[in-house]
Amino acid sequence: MSNAFSDYIVYVDESGDHGLEPIDPNYPVFVLAFCVFQKETYLESVAPSIQKFKFRHFGHDMVILHEADIRKDKGDFQFLKSEKLKEAFLNELSDIVADAPFTLVCMVIDKRSLKKRYGDPKNPYHIALRHGLERVYSYLKRMDQGKLLTHVVVENRGKREDDELEFEFRRIVEGDNYRSQQFPFEIIFADKKSNSCGLQLADLVARPVGLSGLRPKQSNRAYEVLKKKFYRNDKGQIEGWGLKHFPK
Repeated sequence: MSNAFSDYIVYVDESGDHGLEPIDPNYPVFVLAFCVFQKETYLESVAPSIQKFKFRHFGHDMVILHEADIRKDKGDFQFLKSEKLKEAFLNELSDIVADAPFTLVCMVIDKRSLKKRYGDPKNPYHIALRHGLERVYSYLKRMDQGKLLTHVVVENRGKREDDELEFEFRRIVEGDNYRSQQFPFEIIFADKKSNSCGLQLADLVARPVGLSGLRPKQSNRAYEVLKKKFYRNDKGQIEGWGLKHFPK
């Protein structure tokens, strides 16, 4: 049975909320990030590097690396109120992300444009999910994994939302996509406290991608690291492949 599994796993996380009322003027986007890892390298290098990082800074590996908490110096990250410590911490974390071998697919939904363009817009999460899964499938097919089962891991958000997401996910993978074909994907819901290294990396990358579009002239060290990770076409283009803005 294990021979039916692909060599890859996908971790998905978001930045911003998918609600359309009200829209935060400071962050009017919803970002869904798909981090695609080859399982072997994930096990051998990605997960161990994150665990070592945690042991160095916290003495244990139970801390969840959450972008919002790190940015706001909350909870386990209160010690980052020291500017010097925070810079060293972020530099080390950036190096871990830079060294981690994964392929990135990100959907950025401009919620204000979405409302202007469509009288009855769909759920931004569902829009991002469809476009993201289409591109992830394209990448996996290129890696000769198109007929093998790939698991897509997302965080629990609550029973009603999870039920809606699972329904939408199954609709997409069963043929409601631009290819009108089935994708061999299975959704896995993970508890927020599951301490998944893959989910934590997905959480860390989503917001920098959102900010890069909102404030392109602002320094964005994290995005500079991530630019090298995006799925590209044969000509090296990112937009429309590893990165899609909607509506455009």
